[in-house]
Amino acid sequence: MALGALNAWTAQQRDDYGALSTALCLCVSAAGLFGEDLAQRGYRRDRAVLAHIAVHPGAATRHVARAVGASDRRVARNLDRLTDDGLLVLVTDGATPALRSYRLAS
Repeated sequence: MALGALNAWTAQQRDDYGALSTALCLCVSAAGLFGEDLAQRGYRRDRAVLAHIAVHPGAATRHVARAVGASDRRVARNLDRLTDDGLLVLVTDGATPALRSYRLAS
C-alpha cells in the first residue's frame, strides 16, 4: 500500500496519469487484501474454537479462550457466531452466562 501511495505521489508530480491510475489501483488492491486478511483471521479462530469444542464437549467460554489463546470476549463472539450458524449448541443448565458451555450440534 505504501508503495502504491509513493508511486501515486511520484506520478502526480510528473503528470503521468497512466502511472497515477496504476498506483491508485495498487493502493485499492492492497487495502482489499488487508481487509480480506482481517476477515480470514476471524475464520481461522472459528475453526480453532470449533475443533476445541469437538475434542472437549461441554467446554466453557473461558476454557476455550485459554486453549486458543484469545480473549474471553473475542471467543464469546466466535461461539455466538458458530451457535447462530447451527454448528454448536449452547448447553443450558441454568448456569450463569460466564459458566455456559457448548457442544457440537447433532
